[in-house]
Amino acid sequence: MSLDKIIVTLASILGIAFTYWFFLGKKEKEIQVSDSVDIVVDGGYTPEAISIPKNRTTKINFIRKDSNSCLEEVILSDFKIKKYLPLNQKITIELTPKKTGKFTYSCAMNMYHGKIIVK
Repeated sequence: MSLDKIIVTLASILGIAFTYWFFLGKKEKEIQVSDSVDIVVDGGYTPEAISIPKNRTTKINFIRKDSNSCLEEVILSDFKIKKYLPLNQKITIELTPKKTGKFTYSCAMNMYHGKIIVK
């Protein structure tokens, strides 16, 4: 095997390992919420994953810091909620989930995502 084939093979293995780590190896930090939580919208959603109790009203406060037009709206499709997020203002969404599970929310273009875990 020639040197160029060895280099290409090693670069390919490193590329596969990096891709696996970047997309599949990241563990999201789940935040436990009892009554309310602030989610900062700035190049995504922080915190990205929240855990809320079933059959209990929880206030989710979205505060948009990013002027990106994609992040102007948040859509919680499982709860049939769509809200406009003005820049630097707190918008509160109240949820009282009736079933357990994992529910996603996203921006209007479906580029940025967050997760609500109901326990």
